Amino acid sequence: MIQPQSVGVVAPQRERFTEPLALRSGSTLPEYELVFETYGELNASRSNAVLVCHALSGSHHVAGYYADAPGQVGWWDNLVGPGKPLDTRKFFVIGVNNLGGCHGTTGPRSTNPATGKPWGADFPFVTVEDWVDAQARLADRLGIERFAAIVGGSLGGMQALSWALQFPERIGHAVLIAAAPRLSAQNIAFNEVARQAILTDPDFHGGNYYEHGIVPARGLKLARMLGHITYLSDDAMADKFGRTLRHGKAVYSYDVEFEIESYLRYQGDKFAAHFDANTYLLTTKALDYFDPAFEHGGNLAPALARATADFLVVSFTTDWRFSPARSREIVYALLHNRRNVSYAEIESDAGHDAFLLDETRYHALLAAYFDRIEV
Repeated sequence: MIQPQSVGVVAPQRERFTEPLALRSGSTLPEYELVFETYGELNASRSNAVLVCHALSGSHHVAGYYADAPGQVGWWDNLVGPGKPLDTRKFFVIGVNNLGGCHGTTGPRSTNPATGKPWGADFPFVTVEDWVDAQARLADRLGIERFAAIVGGSLGGMQALSWALQFPERIGHAVLIAAAPRLSAQNIAFNEVARQAILTDPDFHGGNYYEHGIVPARGLKLARMLGHITYLSDDAMADKFGRTLRHGKAVYSYDVEFEIESYLRYQGDKFAAHFDANTYLLTTKALDYFDPAFEHGGNLAPALARATADFLVVSFTTDWRFSPARSREIVYALLHNRRNVSYAEIESDAGHDAFLLDETRYHALLAAYFDRIEV
């Protein structure tokens, strides 16, 4: 739904980079394009830019809507816009589709210049750090030397944290929402089950399904269904669906009987219709690999010593995918380094998805924090 204070009609922009990008995997992207959107106006001193980093299934389309598709509203439209917590009357907001994405940025569906065919399974592994490097190059193109803030939820929060470590001099504030410093073994396990659903789909064809004119929809659907289970809390599922039977009684079949089954299948079908399976695989692996403390023997405190930004870290009480305990790990490591950090644990029954929703205290907190940022 279009919010009453929307940024209005928006249009994606595109930047092409012909300078090769060295990736953490050891591979190199010879050239690539980034698709992005901007909202608000960059001030004369270029000091009011805010980068919004997206989560696994997100994109550059953060706010507003398209003229030819008014129903296609940005995924964080409730947060970004005039008079909203991230106020576009004050800030110049940028959303970028990450490398390896499927919304216009160079990814597995793009043409490999070496073969003239889609990259497919040959697209190199990308990491959170690679995304940040590419975003920094885009900032250079836009003439932005330093971001007033970088904000993200979930995987987007990991990118904001990585920015503070890779380019500490280029970020004033890091806002990490429903994030973690690295995935737990349980989270890696969920990602692997989701990947196996895709990899074992007969239509996957080793990642080169484009050449066969099909998509591994069954695997992608199952991956998304599994993901949705982890994004919601038990209370949220109980409130929304309970044990409601669609027919009012058991019909003893493997078809949809419970409302929660109907919801999961709908979400899976919708996701499989527009998202790319190879992008899903790459993105979940980027999640798995992210671990700033790895080179410090697992100790997060020395890993975060490079950060100079001020931090706001936000968690939600019923988020069991990225629990409040994971956010507090980041807070304790920053306090160990005597960094300025604010922490809020928001009471919510929505689970991990809470960072996307309208929650009065959550939005009031963000509004207050962004209001105090000087530009």
